[in-house]
Amino acid sequence: MSDRAAKMRKTEKSDAEWRNELTPMQYAVLREKATERPFSGEYEFTTTPGTYVCAGCGQPLFASEAKFDSGCGWPSFTQPVVDDHVAEETDTSHGMTRTEVLCSSCSGHLGHVFPDGPGPTGLRYCINSAALKLLPK
Repeated sequence: MSDRAAKMRKTEKSDAEWRNELTPMQYAVLREKATERPFSGEYEFTTTPGTYVCAGCGQPLFASEAKFDSGCGWPSFTQPVVDDHVAEETDTSHGMTRTEVLCSSCSGHLGHVFPDGPGPTGLRYCINSAALKLLPK
């Protein structure tokens, strides 16, 4: 972890606080690592300029300029707005090995990252809409 990441504010709330502040879908995704049905999320087809922040804590995660249509059924991004704002963990659920993406502030589940995206990074951050809020420019 970088020195900057170690100094970042961590968001900690009780389960009751999370349940009170989040919608049932947001809670299921962010706190229980659920996944929205493909092509059902609010931001899958959004092209509005702005910044996507964590629905749990408000930390900026992705810029609209990094969003692209991957055809996978979830909003996809080439890179986070700040590398330290996302954390990664190995996910071996569902009989496969993937890289899970989490908000580095509140540890909320966002989605997964795959090495099959376009330039400049070659990455595809496949993110649940329920984990995001769009702040338009």
